[in-house]
Amino acid sequence: MLNNPSTFMFLMTMSSGTIISISSSSWLGMWMGLEMNLLSFIPLINKNSSPYETESAMKYFLVQALASVVFLIAVLFGEMIDFSMMTYSPYLISTALLMKMGAAPFHFWFPGVMEGISWMNCFILMTWQKIAPFILISYKMMNNMMIAVIFLSTLIGSVGGLNQNSMRKIMAYSSIGHLGWMLSAMLISNNMWLMYFIIYTFLNMAVIYMISNQSIYQLSQLYFIKNNPYIKFSLMTSMLSLGGLPPFLGFLPKWLVIQGLSNSYSFIMLLFMVMMTLLTLYFYMRVMYSAFLFMNQEVKWNSNKYSTKMISLSIMTSLLGIPITTWLILY
Repeated sequence: MLNNPSTFMFLMTMSSGTIISISSSSWLGMWMGLEMNLLSFIPLINKNSSPYETESAMKYFLVQALASVVFLIAVLFGEMIDFSMMTYSPYLISTALLMKMGAAPFHFWFPGVMEGISWMNCFILMTWQKIAPFILISYKMMNNMMIAVIFLSTLIGSVGGLNQNSMRKIMAYSSIGHLGWMLSAMLISNNMWLMYFIIYTFLNMAVIYMISNQSIYQLSQLYFIKNNPYIKFSLMTSMLSLGGLPPFLGFLPKWLVIQGLSNSYSFIMLLFMVMMTLLTLYFYMRVMYSAFLFMNQEVKWNSNKYSTKMISLSIMTSLLGIPITTWLILY
C-alpha cells in the first residue's frame, strides 16, 4: 500500500489532519483538521476505483460533509453568541462528532461504507478515524446525551451483527458496540478511554491481519480454511479477546470500565452493557464455530505460505490478558 507515492502522501495528510484537530486551541482549527482528515481518506478508499469503493467513498463523503456542516454551524453560533448563553450548541457539536465516528443512532452509514472497502481501510476507519472525534467530544461531553448514545450503541452493535454473513459488517457492528464501551470509559476518565482504545486497536490489528491474509470476506469462507490449524487457533484467540471473554486481554479494559461504573453506581447501564456484550460474543462464536467444524481433517500445524511470526504475535497479544487478569484477581 505504501509503494504508491500518492497513497503515502494521503496517509501523511490524513495523520496531519487528526493531529491538527486534536492539538488546535480553537473550534475552527479543529474543524479544519477534521476536513483535512476527511479529504485525505476519500482517495485512500477509492484507490482501486472499483464500483464498490466508489459507492463507499460517496457515502462516506456525504455523511462526513453533513456532520462537518452541523459542526461548523454549531461553532459559528457559539462564536457569535457566548457558549454559556447558547444552550443547543454543545449538543450540535456532540451530534456532529458522534456522526463522524459512527456511533448509534448515527451509525446508518458505517456498515455500508465498511462493506465496500479493503481490509486495510476498514482498520483505519475503525481505529485512526475515531481518534479526533473522541478527543473533541471529551471537551463538550453532555452526560445525559452520552448515556443515551451508550445504550443505543451497545444495543445496535450487538443486535445488528447477529444475522450478518459479511465479515466486514460483523466487524462494523462490533466496532459500534465497542464505541459504547469507549464512551462509557470516557465518562469515567480520559486515561481509561486511552487504555481501552489502545488495546482495542491492537486486537483489531490481529483479527484484521488474519482475515486479510486469508482474503476472507464472507462467513461461509471460514469453512474452507483447512490448511493451517495454527491460523484457526490464532483467529479464535483474537476473536474471543475482541469479544471481551475472560481471561483474554480484551476483558481487561471492560473489567476496569465495569469497576468504574460500579463505583459511580451506574448499575442499570452496567447490567445492560454486560447483557449486550453476551450477544456480541454469540456472533463471534458463530465465526469460530464455522472455522472449527472440519478440524478433524487437519494434518499439519505449520505452512510456509503464512507469516508465522505475525500469527504468533497475535496469539501472544490475546493471551497476554491471562497473567494480567490473574495478577489483578490476586492483588
